Amino acid sequence: MTENQHEWVYERDRLNSALTDLGFPAELGDAIAKQLGSPKAIRRMTAYLYNEKPTSAEVVVDEMLAISEEIAAWWEKKAAEEANAAYNDLLWNGLGSEDDEN
Repeated sequence: MTENQHEWVYERDRLNSALTDLGFPAELGDAIAKQLGSPKAIRRMTAYLYNEKPTSAEVVVDEMLAISEEIAAWWEKKAAEEANAAYNDLLWNGLGSEDDEN
């Protein structure tokens, strides 16, 4: 296992522990960890559980979806910033000089 996989398993186990402490099944934690994907997102979900102590699975899943949407929005923002940087470079430098074509 890689270091990232170890970290993912560790964070998933912490998430499962937080969920079972609140009376939810560990299988819910497995599904949430799989959906969130990254150790950082799983850690964020675990922090939410410890701080808010939700009482229904619907509220837990709603928070998981909110975290997933924020991550997706962040990736979209980064992609837009990269596209904008490439466009600005094109405007600034053009497609190349006439010497490049010969």
